[in-house]
Amino acid sequence: MHKGEHVDEFDEEYAPDDESPPIWFPGEHLPEDARKMGLTHHVPDGALLDFAGNLDGTKALHRITAWVLLVIFGLPVFFALMRIWYAVF
Repeated sequence: MHKGEHVDEFDEEYAPDDESPPIWFPGEHLPEDARKMGLTHHVPDGALLDFAGNLDGTKALHRITAWVLLVIFGLPVFFALMRIWYAVF
């Protein structure tokens, strides 16, 4: 800024520094490996990864949601192991 140059204090540059989309766009929380495999937030597996990536461990409701997801996805494995156990013994 030069001496005597008028600066508009309300003029802000809203353009991003780079061409990447903002972090709040869907699919921005996917791991890089998932993106390399072609997963996006449009496919079920990618949507689940994106949802889990949005969870914040400092919020109680997010921790509860993570535990519920763990139970939901862990129960079929537990039941399959129980079926094998009862079939063998």
